[in-house]
Amino acid sequence: MLRLTIVTIFPDFFTAPLALSIPGRAAAAGSVSYEVVDLRDFTHDRHRTVDDAPFGGGPGMVMKPEPFFEAVDAIGATSPIVLVSARGKPFAQADAVRYAGGTELTILCGHYKDVDQRVADHLATEEISLGDFVLSGGETAALAIVDATARLLPGAMSDLDSARTDSFWGGSELSAPSYTRPAEYRGQRVPEVLMSGDHAKIAEWRAAEAKRLSHVRRSRKA
Repeated sequence: MLRLTIVTIFPDFFTAPLALSIPGRAAAAGSVSYEVVDLRDFTHDRHRTVDDAPFGGGPGMVMKPEPFFEAVDAIGATSPIVLVSARGKPFAQADAVRYAGGTELTILCGHYKDVDQRVADHLATEEISLGDFVLSGGETAALAIVDATARLLPGAMSDLDSARTDSFWGGSELSAPSYTRPAEYRGQRVPEVLMSGDHAKIAEWRAAEAKRLSHVRRSRKA
């Protein structure tokens, strides 16, 4: 079983999503247990303060290190401890596979302007980003990581082979397009090869389309 813990100042953000769809099915199958920890439970003032002004001045507020360190100590978390951060390395399918193959995953959600760098340097074992954009907090990114990981666990999907044909499985290539009934809709027809019954030709078409789309959409440098 994967023990998955999320540390956040907004625990209610996760209540419904973790119980729905694939994450919920993974939990029901006994493949994962979720724990959402309120970071404010590890503060020591009556205002339950988790942020302060940055040293050196400047706009915005920075999340304090003490609550994060104390929360992780209380959880007894071990690697991987992931801080979701715009400065992190881009999250990839390989990360989801790695997390799903483990027994423990802890995700730290930042908020406000930033998180004290000591959390990244001396508490988290890795920093992960969803891409080159900024969210209002780490909660949305944490849910994306949870979903990508949980769907790979036993019992989460009725057909795990479906995941093995997704984009990025085993590499960086996109998957081929998919079609279903009706065969024609508003004048747009499904490629004839997909209805031919020739599985060799279908596999060849899908491989060619995956290669073509990967080249067109992913080969350009940022």
